[in-house]
Amino acid sequence: MGCDRWVMLVIPIIYALSNVSGELKRFEQPSKGDGSLSFLVIGDWGRRGAFNQSQVASQMGKMGEKLDIDFVVSTGDNFYDNGLRSVHDLAFEESFTNIYTANSLQKQWYSVLGNHDYRGDAEAQLSPLLTKIDTRWLCLRSFIVNAELAEIIFVDTTPFVKSYFQDPEDHIYDWRGINPRKHYIANLLKDVECALRESNAKWKIVVGHHAIKSVGHHGDTRELATHLLPILKANNVDFYMNGHDHCLEHISDTESPIQFLTSGAGSKAWRGDVKQLNREGLKFFYDGQGFMSVQLTQSNAEIAFYDVDGKILHRWNAFKQFGDHSSI
Repeated sequence: MGCDRWVMLVIPIIYALSNVSGELKRFEQPSKGDGSLSFLVIGDWGRRGAFNQSQVASQMGKMGEKLDIDFVVSTGDNFYDNGLRSVHDLAFEESFTNIYTANSLQKQWYSVLGNHDYRGDAEAQLSPLLTKIDTRWLCLRSFIVNAELAEIIFVDTTPFVKSYFQDPEDHIYDWRGINPRKHYIANLLKDVECALRESNAKWKIVVGHHAIKSVGHHGDTRELATHLLPILKANNVDFYMNGHDHCLEHISDTESPIQFLTSGAGSKAWRGDVKQLNREGLKFFYDGQGFMSVQLTQSNAEIAFYDVDGKILHRWNAFKQFGDHSSI
C-alpha cells in the first residue's frame, strides 16, 4: 500500500466509502482569503442539552462569529451514554442539530468516534443518512483534512485501548470493521505515518478521542504513548488534540515541540477529578465545561480555552519561522 491518497471534496457521497479499507480519505477545506484559518474544538458533548451542553453551545456560537470560524472539530463521544442506536435515533437531532443552532456553527463539523460512540451502533455515525438530516455532519473512523495552511489527521483511537476488548465490563462495543484488531491498528499507524511524512503543511495537527498525556480522570493512554506518540515526534507534529477526559487542559511535551490539548468539556464535567502524578509540562487544567479555539496564520498559532460563560481561561501562542518551533 503506497502513499497516494484519494483527494475528494467534502460532499455527502463520500460517506458511501467510509467503511472501505485502504488509505486515509482526504478532504479539502479552504482557508480564508488571507490564508489564515480558525476553528473551534469540542468533545464529549451529546447529552440533549443537559449538563450545560446548551450553554457551551451558545458561547461557541458567539465565539464562532467573533473569530469567523471555518469549521468545527469534535473529539468524539458525540452521543451519550451509548452512542446512537441507529441512523434513525432521535438523539442525533436532539443532541446535535437542535443544540448547535448559531449561524456561526453552520459550518462543516469534522468528528471522530469516542469509546461511548462504539457502545452503540458505531457505523450509524458514519452513515450518509445522517448527512441528509444535517449536512454539517462528517464522521469517519480516520481521515485527513487538508486546510491548506494546516493538515489535520483524525485518528480512530478507541481500538488502541486493550481494556475495551479484554475487560469491557457491562458494555457491548460495536467492533464491526475493526477485527482483527492488531491488523487494523498496524495499518492505521502506517497510514498516519505516511500522511505525516508526506505533508508539507505549515502546521501539522493530529486529532483523536483519547489523550496521550492528561492529568484528568483517565490520565495518559499508554497504548497511544507507545505506538502513536513516536510517529508524531518523528514527523514534527505541532498539536495533538483530544477529548475523553471531561476537562480542558494544555500540556507541553518535555521531549519535543508537541502540545497536548484536551477539549472534552462539552457537557458533563468531572469537578475535582485530577491526578496528582505526571504534572510535568502542565500549563493549564480546568475541571469545568467549555471549549477551545484555534487560530492559525503562516507564522502564528493562538490557542484559547473558554468556560461556560465564554470567559477566556487560558491563552497560548506558538510562532514559526522557516519551519522552526518557538512558543510563549
